[in-house]
Amino acid sequence: MKNTEVIVHTKFRISRVDPRIFGGFLEHMGRAVYEGVYDPGSLHADSEGCRKDVLEALRRLDMTVMRYPGGNFASGYHWQDGVGPRDKRPTVRELAWQSVETNHFGTEEYICLCRKMGWTPMLTVNLGTGNAEEARNWVEYCNCPLGTRYADMRGMNGHKEPHAVRLWCLGNEMDSPSQLGHVPAGQYAIRAQQAAKMMKDTDSSVELVACGSCAITLKSYMEWDREVLEHLGDFADYISLHRYVGNPDNDTADYLAVTSSIDRQIEEMDATCRFVQAKRRSGKRAYLCFDEWNVWYKNHELDGKGKVAPHLIEEIYNLEDALVVAGFLHSFIRHADVVKIANLAQAVNVIAPVITRGGDLLIQSIFYPFEMFSKRRSGTALRLSVDGPSYEGITNGRVHFIDASAILDESRLHVFLTNRSMDEEAEVCVVSADTAIASCESAEMLSAPDAKAANTFEDSSVVKPETFETFVIRDGRAYCLLPPLSFTAMTFRID
Repeated sequence: MKNTEVIVHTKFRISRVDPRIFGGFLEHMGRAVYEGVYDPGSLHADSEGCRKDVLEALRRLDMTVMRYPGGNFASGYHWQDGVGPRDKRPTVRELAWQSVETNHFGTEEYICLCRKMGWTPMLTVNLGTGNAEEARNWVEYCNCPLGTRYADMRGMNGHKEPHAVRLWCLGNEMDSPSQLGHVPAGQYAIRAQQAAKMMKDTDSSVELVACGSCAITLKSYMEWDREVLEHLGDFADYISLHRYVGNPDNDTADYLAVTSSIDRQIEEMDATCRFVQAKRRSGKRAYLCFDEWNVWYKNHELDGKGKVAPHLIEEIYNLEDALVVAGFLHSFIRHADVVKIANLAQAVNVIAPVITRGGDLLIQSIFYPFEMFSKRRSGTALRLSVDGPSYEGITNGRVHFIDASAILDESRLHVFLTNRSMDEEAEVCVVSADTAIASCESAEMLSAPDAKAANTFEDSSVVKPETFETFVIRDGRAYCLLPPLSFTAMTFRID
């Protein structure tokens, strides 16, 4: 393969990388909560019933934000069912995933887990079967000092101090006909505006995420977002994007080129936000919250059959899936000026980087690119130029074989490189145009024997990162030799 140059300039800055793009998602779906983060009967359970082995693995990802309780689950969830003494909480029929919900894990358990893990709480209110007043009451319960009805309810449940939840989602995927309480954009916008005003009147410090398009394939894509943003106006601090991708046609090259479509989705949504801001003559614009994203296409078991914690969409991930996860993160960093929050969906068991089986735990391939990026996330995203060979994806268009992003952290330069070639090594030269690369502080690479290689409970080390040493630094440049189908993260010292 012809050589590739990846060129950065320390003055060509996009924006500070918001650490909240390294968020997660915990939904009452399948075994994400029960038998996932919360399993009092497990030999790994701590005093609060949380699985220590799961939390230890998630700590490595250093997630910053955790969205809860859904997802589709949120559109039928009534938060008061999940507070108070556990033996008084109702067991209910859950319609989104046709499951039974015990409500043993609710607001207080979630907040406790967030504090334990250092996660910023992010709650999704029910605007499907719920209403604006119910949403407002939840804000009072979480955020207001004692002395009023719902704040006092929190106090009676053992928490006198407010939980101070700042991030709130105004419903979930309300544009989807499959969503409980789905309505056209205009009707959702009215619901969301009513809830937003009451929520901000209760606590003016809350930040609100309007429900954006849940799929680029829906006919309402973009038009839904425009109408919602125009009606919500300055109440909308962010608008949500969702994206799940996969390789159903078994075309690895085209699958790895999906980053061009992810870039385009971000840029289209940002254009909508800017258009509405200009049309409204507003000094405030909505930023992007990519609050559901991942690879999902193999397991479509969505019917819980009336069970508690059924096995639903427990995807097994391979190397090519991990490279696509790296592609999402490349894109978020390249768009650091507009993408301010992102949530990998989900954290445990349900399309997740970590899965459990009885007392065992498995770290999947997609865990590692998230960890490799997360360790190097501090700093400012840089604009970069990739000069090298490219190829045409059948559905996703032309992309470079080398997918790249970079972050400047004072005297450190973090560089992330994916070689999308199926069978060729890539010679890559990393150039910092206005300074010299002096040394390499750390470098690691994720690769495997083939695109379909995956970790299993029997062999958990098939896909995992190793120290990367196939590079030299000469004349202020870094020269790397990247294996086919690999992701590499490097931290350089610059002069």
